[in-house]
Amino acid sequence: MQNRYLMAPALAAGLLVACTGGDEVGPNVDPAGADETGTTNLLEAGAAALQGNGPLGKMDVYLVGFHPMKEDPEHQMEAHHFCRQVNEDFAQCALFDGNSEDANLNGIEYIISARVFEQLPVEERAYWHPHNGEILSGQLVAPNIPRAAEEALMRKKMNSYGKTWHTWSTGGHQVEPDSLPVGPARLAWSFNRDGEAKPGLVEARDEAMDISTMERRRERQILRDLAEPQEGVDALKGAFPRETSPIGGVVDKAAAPPVDPEPGAEPLETPGG
Repeated sequence: MQNRYLMAPALAAGLLVACTGGDEVGPNVDPAGADETGTTNLLEAGAAALQGNGPLGKMDVYLVGFHPMKEDPEHQMEAHHFCRQVNEDFAQCALFDGNSEDANLNGIEYIISARVFEQLPVEERAYWHPHNGEILSGQLVAPNIPRAAEEALMRKKMNSYGKTWHTWSTGGHQVEPDSLPVGPARLAWSFNRDGEAKPGLVEARDEAMDISTMERRRERQILRDLAEPQEGVDALKGAFPRETSPIGGVVDKAAAPPVDPEPGAEPLETPGG
């Protein structure tokens, strides 16, 4: 893996183990269908021996977070991301309902930097959720890599945005799974206020994977100075049947105070002025 994160070699090496890091989490649902036959198993063994895994081999960054569906915020899913950092501004991830070999593929996510997001048409931006709330709350984690490597990874993702489609409701905390990927894909969003996640959702992940979200939250306060106001932070404000409260450092761009010009700066000319 190239050192795309501009870290010391030891930290970059820590990211290499992220793909299989953390305690194993199995799938939430067994897909409908008959058991594999011996012929199918033989074909799979032959393919594994003779064919490469192509682009999957570079999906070597493993992240675990949570997604509410934008049009149905109480439909919430734990999402295991296996990602490839394509360049400094763009990453692409396959989403699963676990990290075991039999986990189910249930979505995709594309991740872009703030710089690229600002170049998108206004109507397109409504599909991209902000990431600062996921990072500063401690909910987004990269299991089983050194904390210094995880901090460096999260530092690079500050102010970024994700476009996520879940193609299969594989269930999870208080959500019954579908036995097959039926219906349209659902646009997912991010949690941007404390209390938006259903009680027990984050705690169940932490217990299963031996993770402390609160410990990570405390450690990530060092990243607050990097946080810029983001679009979409308040997109789901008031959409949950629970009391919510702000996460420190997570601000909607529309609610942010205007930035004063630097002392001595010339005022911008307005058309006709």
